[in-house]
Amino acid sequence: MKIIGFLMNSMTDSCKSKVAIVKCEDYQEEKVYEAVRDSVDLLGGIGGFIRDGDRVLLKPNLLSGKAPENAVTTHPSVVSAVVRLVKEAGGISCIGDSPGVGGLKRVAEKTGIKEVSDTMGVKLVEFDEAVDVENKRGHIFKRFEVAKAFLGADVIINLPKLKTHGQMLLTLCVKNNFGFVVGNRKAKWHLKAGIDVNFFAQMLLDLYLLIQPQLTIMDGIVGMEGDGPGNGDPRKVGLIFAGIDCVAIDTVICQTLGIPSDDVYIIRAARQKGIGKTDLKEIEVLGEDLGKAKIRDFKLPKTHDIGFRIPKVLSNFIKNTVTSKPSIDHTKCRSCQVCVDSCPSQTMKTVNGKINIDYKTCIRCFCCQELCPEGAVGIKRGWLSDIL
Repeated sequence: MKIIGFLMNSMTDSCKSKVAIVKCEDYQEEKVYEAVRDSVDLLGGIGGFIRDGDRVLLKPNLLSGKAPENAVTTHPSVVSAVVRLVKEAGGISCIGDSPGVGGLKRVAEKTGIKEVSDTMGVKLVEFDEAVDVENKRGHIFKRFEVAKAFLGADVIINLPKLKTHGQMLLTLCVKNNFGFVVGNRKAKWHLKAGIDVNFFAQMLLDLYLLIQPQLTIMDGIVGMEGDGPGNGDPRKVGLIFAGIDCVAIDTVICQTLGIPSDDVYIIRAARQKGIGKTDLKEIEVLGEDLGKAKIRDFKLPKTHDIGFRIPKVLSNFIKNTVTSKPSIDHTKCRSCQVCVDSCPSQTMKTVNGKINIDYKTCIRCFCCQELCPEGAVGIKRGWLSDIL
């Protein structure tokens, strides 16, 4: 995989990571293209990342088959803009992911990505075949099974969506690389981590060190707040973020949203391991002034409680009293079984025609809440967390 552009653009005299912020008020295609182009130009231009003939894999967030206005997935206008940039540099794009619900073609059709693929002649690549890859950069996890398409790309462009996340608080640039884990292998990682979000955060960071996308462009035009990442509320942010260092971009986004970066498990783990830049003094923000780009009253998920920060010795007690848990609204539930099939710990079962959750074995990964197509799985706070 080509790393020349990555190295040339990531190394500066000051050793600071560069993060570009560009305003974009809506998804009108030409406006989005200009914002995306401007953000990349601030990093030195698309020519620093792509050479003529490069095979470029675009990795958007295609969680599930929801319409673009629901803010669940990377907007097709952003993907289209990046395809244009890649073509201008002489690269050959393809679009790939491993959706949480439904196959890639079905999800791409509902999210508007198939139209981009058809009109711009870009191949859709389903991440359905895994290969075992050594991770020499990994701190703990030295091997990963990832999509075979990873090996066939000269350049990877990461295209995440700015959203909240029931388990990890936010799903931003680092976490979007989890899509390279194929199908139900994601559930195995959730099960292995259990309720230990710090373990899961370290795994995501080591996976990021393996994937190491050469360029990341964040769709922050309309993000998702509340109980994301699949059933939260759309929230206008009006910004495109771009950079090479995913940790640095995530850190800047936290500052923009008014969220202490230490509250985000991935950034906290990155700081502890020295992965990427987590100190704003070591990040050069380009474009919009960071102070003027702040978003007020951004709503976090109900899971933003103290549960995961209590010592493990108290874990049995806090699971049902402090930490939030998934809760089913049976008036919305259609018994489609998506939550049952996606539950890593096989905690969810159908009893007398209704889906029930065994909270004693529930690991609070919130995959059910993330993937429910009906929005029937909500988040219920532990009663003690409200008191504390």
